[in-house]
Amino acid sequence: MRYIGMVAIRSYIYLCRMLVYFLFAVGFVLLIKGADWLIDGASGLARQFRIPEIVIGLTVVAFGTSAPELAVNIIASVNGNNGLAIGNIVGSNIANILLILGIAAMIRNLTVQSNTVWREIPFSLFAALILGFLVNDHLSGNGTKDIITRADGMVLIALFFLFLFYTIRLGKNNLTEEIPETDGARPLWKSVVLMLVGLTGLVVGGKWIVDGAVSLAYLFGYSESFVGLTVVAIGTSLPELATSVVAVRKGNTDLAIGNVIGSNIFNTFWVLGLSAIISPMDFNPDDNFSIYMNIGCSAMLFALLFIGKRHTIQKWQGAFLLLGYLAYISFLTMSGK
Repeated sequence: MRYIGMVAIRSYIYLCRMLVYFLFAVGFVLLIKGADWLIDGASGLARQFRIPEIVIGLTVVAFGTSAPELAVNIIASVNGNNGLAIGNIVGSNIANILLILGIAAMIRNLTVQSNTVWREIPFSLFAALILGFLVNDHLSGNGTKDIITRADGMVLIALFFLFLFYTIRLGKNNLTEEIPETDGARPLWKSVVLMLVGLTGLVVGGKWIVDGAVSLAYLFGYSESFVGLTVVAIGTSLPELATSVVAVRKGNTDLAIGNVIGSNIFNTFWVLGLSAIISPMDFNPDDNFSIYMNIGCSAMLFALLFIGKRHTIQKWQGAFLLLGYLAYISFLTMSGK
């Protein structure tokens, strides 16, 4: 009888664990579709009030592509999974440059506008440097414990609004465009329903992903930050991957690289800043390799634009970026970090 009871308990634990892993996979589907529905609903709502396309692009779409990272990070911060929250952002930023731009460049050479080369990409590098400074308090003499405090989060949020103000000012000349008519547009109530359903998908999907990621970390003996830097980071970067590949196939290469750079800036300043305000995040110095990798990727992207064809990421450079990402993931897996 006792044996049967033990078998029943083990079977129950096994089924619960399998359910967590199943919901982990489903969570990514909900997360991606939730972001898609949220963007569609918000865009439709904006058009109902005849807001120009440029404003929609600079706000709704920009927030939408970072929605998966935001959902995962808020839930991780509330649960106290600091390693997962930081790892998700750093890992997503690295994947955006090495994996997504690598794949996009292998499809077609990416020609970058001068404004992006001299403004957005350096700003992305600045964001990576600021993050490296904030997580290493012992190096800056600000304390013996490495932590992203609420004050640090407020600094990141302030920098985010500075970037947003700059972006809107940059697009000011385009605000004279004709405001779209709403004839044949989606009814207002449908846009609201899409937004609510999308937001629900983000919250539920994010919760399942965080639970599954923590369970996987314990099962395989890896840290939360490792799972965040790899599996979760790639999953939350899927919207950027889909957007960039579609943009490149349509010949809009500037949109592809702008999507990646904008996402990295949003992730660091907005998502991580908001996460730190919700709950201060302890940082493990063992994860500094990925912090330095994040800085190095941004610097390398800037340098590549002056190697070979000027202001262009060529196919061979895309292959180089992709190989770099495979090497990075392999190193993390072998080192267990």
